[in-house]
Amino acid sequence: MKELMLTNKAIARGAYEAGVKVLSAYPGTPSTEIAENFVKHENVYAEWAPNEKVAVEVAIGAAVGGARAMACMKHVGLNVAADPLFTVAYTGINGGLVIVVADDPGMHSSQNEQDSRFYARSAHIPMLEPSDAGEAKEFVKLAYELSEKFDTPVLLRETTRVAHSHGMVELCEREEVGVKPYEKSAAKYVMMPANAIKRHVVVEQRDKDILEYACTMSCNRAEYTSEKEIGVVCSGVTYEYVKEALPNANVYKIGTVYPVPVPAIAEFAKKVSKLYVIEELEPFIEDTLKAAGIACEGKSLFSLQGEISVPKIKAAFGLTAEEVEVAESVPARPPVMCAGCPHRGVFYVLNKLKLTVNGDIGCYTLGAVAPLSAVDTCVCMGASVGMAHGMKKATDGASRNVAVIGDSTFLHSGVTGLINAVYNQSGITLMILDNSTTGMTGHQQHPATGKNLKGEPAPVVLLDELCRACGVKDLAIVDAYDVKAVEKAVKAAIASPEVSVIIAQRPCALLDKSPKPKMNVVNCKNCGVCMRIGCPAISMGENGVVIDVNQCTGCGVCAAVCPFNALVKEGE
Repeated sequence: MKELMLTNKAIARGAYEAGVKVLSAYPGTPSTEIAENFVKHENVYAEWAPNEKVAVEVAIGAAVGGARAMACMKHVGLNVAADPLFTVAYTGINGGLVIVVADDPGMHSSQNEQDSRFYARSAHIPMLEPSDAGEAKEFVKLAYELSEKFDTPVLLRETTRVAHSHGMVELCEREEVGVKPYEKSAAKYVMMPANAIKRHVVVEQRDKDILEYACTMSCNRAEYTSEKEIGVVCSGVTYEYVKEALPNANVYKIGTVYPVPVPAIAEFAKKVSKLYVIEELEPFIEDTLKAAGIACEGKSLFSLQGEISVPKIKAAFGLTAEEVEVAESVPARPPVMCAGCPHRGVFYVLNKLKLTVNGDIGCYTLGAVAPLSAVDTCVCMGASVGMAHGMKKATDGASRNVAVIGDSTFLHSGVTGLINAVYNQSGITLMILDNSTTGMTGHQQHPATGKNLKGEPAPVVLLDELCRACGVKDLAIVDAYDVKAVEKAVKAAIASPEVSVIIAQRPCALLDKSPKPKMNVVNCKNCGVCMRIGCPAISMGENGVVIDVNQCTGCGVCAAVCPFNALVKEGE
């Protein structure tokens, strides 16, 4: 039986068929749907972890305990998980362990364009990369075979184009592998220096063994045509592009992007006149081949940035590329907060008060976009708190800056920054924008929402009590829609010499389905103040502002900023 399936769903299906018992993940585009689909299967356990480091540690524990386990995250999440990742390469596993990482060439939803293949090489962990949904499901099974055969964690890499594409997937029965008995072995699992030194030797030998094995694996294969002029080495989604753009080229398709099957590619290179490497982002494969003395060309034809495409490949090889005509009249569509977003009024206030805003990762990053133009910095999850503290120390407390972070991100990696600020007495102001969800990635649950991955009731982490437990004494809770209350709280907080926390509460507008009266315009003075909040439901017409009732949520933020009371709710 076959099914047209999203690749992330196919990975979840592959995990189920491989007998995976435990999956832990943190939501992050483009990897989120793996956990969301895996949890739908019976007789498995899946969870949202507070962050990726915890997710990998949970999966390691399950694997050492004897079960097949998986952790899933996007590429920047692998940075957070790097600490346990590097060491579990030394300890090895018991039950199979696969860590899925989704890279984002083109930065469709990410703050950088890092290439996770370097993690595989640096940590000495084999990495597989599928080209489509059907292959992704099978590669999951292959990953567990490798993991248990060589006593190693295995990385499975996908990219946005693969993760969010659909393909035909053959459905198979679940393999009931059972839970292996755990055997106590401090020399294997306790990585104090004396043991780690010995395990490093094991890792280096394992690299050699896996390389030899990789050259025999069917996922690494040469595909020859009648022409012998051009040979192309590729993997992942670029394989699909190459097959379409260069149908007459000989192709060596790599399934194990680490270790690169160099000896097999060397034999392939002998059978073609010119060898090319086509890969997105860094010249990972190209540099590996050149270091082995294999002549090839790659990044001289393609950029280090962004995605590769069929037209780009055709252009690089002097072929006619199909051009897609785009009407010049199509307007740009910049990202914007949704109508009724509870973050809008907060950023209006921060901009009005001319404060420096240390932002974070989430919907609220859009507070940097005009007309709000409030956010000054955004580096990574949780960085807002530490950066605000550092800015305070750099200016001897004189800087007028505020850290802004979401509820999910605060639990992910903001708590330790807050502890640091309290401990080192910096007097920062932290605003937790609590919209009761993980908004940017599609409304996933987290420890403060009261529900788990299955949507079942779960214990609630109370953000105010957590902050007080961190040592915060100056804490205020405000309604994010109450612009005046927000402004009053911010003014009081930035005047405080102590660390102060403001929790601005309102559910995400896309989650709050309760009926609300729409806004009406009465005697508009054309002052334009309401346009400064950047609400997509508000536009400027010939006779003043116009409210789009189809988008308006009735949040009332526009009325709160209008100096002439020209915006009122229906019935008022």
